[in-house]
Amino acid sequence: MPGRDEEVVISTGYLHLVGHLTLPPDASGLVLFVHGSGSSRHSPRNQYVALVLNQAGLGTLLFDLLTSEEAANRANVFDIELLAERLADVSAWAHDQPWGRDLSIGWFGASTGAGAALWAAGEPHSGVAAIVSRGGRPDLAGPRLPAVTAPTLLIVGALDTEVLALNRAARAQLRCPGDLVVVPGATHLFEEPGTLTAAARHAEAWFTTHLRHVVDAGHPPA
Repeated sequence: MPGRDEEVVISTGYLHLVGHLTLPPDASGLVLFVHGSGSSRHSPRNQYVALVLNQAGLGTLLFDLLTSEEAANRANVFDIELLAERLADVSAWAHDQPWGRDLSIGWFGASTGAGAALWAAGEPHSGVAAIVSRGGRPDLAGPRLPAVTAPTLLIVGALDTEVLALNRAARAQLRCPGDLVVVPGATHLFEEPGTLTAAARHAEAWFTTHLRHVVDAGHPPA
C-alpha cells in the first residue's frame, strides 16, 4: 500500500469533519486520535505521538470530533456519548475507504477523549483492536468499562494524582487485557522533559503489539 500524508474530509451522514491522515507505506494498522476538551486535531502533543507511531509503521488519523458550530457549544465538548458516537462513525468511515479496508484500527484517547473511546469500545462489535489512554478520564465511561474487550493501556503521570486515582479505579473495572503505566515525574499534560516521549513509546509498543497481532493472526480488520 502506498503512503499518504494529507488533509481529509470525513463525511458521516450529514456531517463533514476535517482530519489529517498519515499512512506509511504498508502500514500495519491505523490509530485514530480522540482529543480532549479544549483541543483539536492540531494538538501538538497528539501530533508528536502520531509522529512516533508513524515512524513505527503505523498509520494515524487526527480529526476534529466536532464541527466548528458544535464546538461553540461547550456542552458538546463534554458530551461523552456524543463524542463516542462520533468516534464510531469516523472509524466506520475509515474502514470503508480503499486504504483502510485491510487495516486493524486502534484508538488513542487523551483526557475526556479517553472516556469517549472507552464508552464507544463498550458497544458490541465496536471493531476497535486496541486502545491507549494518555492522561485520560476512563471513569467517564462508567458502566461501559466492564464491557470493553479491546486490549487497553492506561498511561498516567505520577504527579497527576487525582487522575491517577481515577485510572486505578477504572483499571479495576476493566475485564479486558490491559495495563496501567505510571510515568515518573509527569503531570497531566506530560510537559516535563522526556515524559511525553516516554508516553509515546509505551503507546507505540502497545499498538505495535496488538494491531499487528490482529493482522498476523488472520483476523478480519477492525
